[in-house]
Amino acid sequence: MTSFPLPPASADALLFDLGRVVLDIDFNKALACWAGHVGCATADLAARFVRAEAYRHHEVGEIGDAAYFESLRQSLGVKLSDSQLLQGWNAIFVGEMPGIAALLSRASQRLPLYAFSNTNNAHVEYFPVAYADVLGHFREMFLSSTIGLRKPDAAAYDHVVRAIGVPAQRIVFFDDLTENIDGARARGLTAVHVTSTNDVAKALAALGI
Repeated sequence: MTSFPLPPASADALLFDLGRVVLDIDFNKALACWAGHVGCATADLAARFVRAEAYRHHEVGEIGDAAYFESLRQSLGVKLSDSQLLQGWNAIFVGEMPGIAALLSRASQRLPLYAFSNTNNAHVEYFPVAYADVLGHFREMFLSSTIGLRKPDAAAYDHVVRAIGVPAQRIVFFDDLTENIDGARARGLTAVHVTSTNDVAKALAALGI
């Protein structure tokens, strides 16, 4: 779960990644949607999809949806409209992670909860509405396309810590990616590597929540 001890009352705030921690994500659904429009195999598009510079620029708000979708058309070699690309882009959200809503509800009675996610404008216009209930547990959401910073860059964690307003070591951060866990720990946060909702449950139990 984590190499950091989590004694009771050792946190003043809890910080959660969204994808595969709070919201279940399946990128194959985007590829399958686009392949259906094009009339090709999903594997053909999967082989062409890369998270290149345009992807990162989109995540920090340096380019808009239209510019990113044009880069997708080029890299995937497809002639899809922006609306078709958007349909697949938002198809990746498949629901809440099992059991997470109850854990967030319980934790929010004890500590302030925050979210910290690498995302983009198209997704930001979609998921806060589609998943308003579970996301309502968060006092604030720090989204890369809004703050102009993304994990695992040090400046992103520093920005979030300042905004939360408590010492980094008193923030417990939950994320599913090793590089984001390492980045958080390098900036002084206590970090829990999430492989399933059970990791969140165990951490909360250790904290006495």
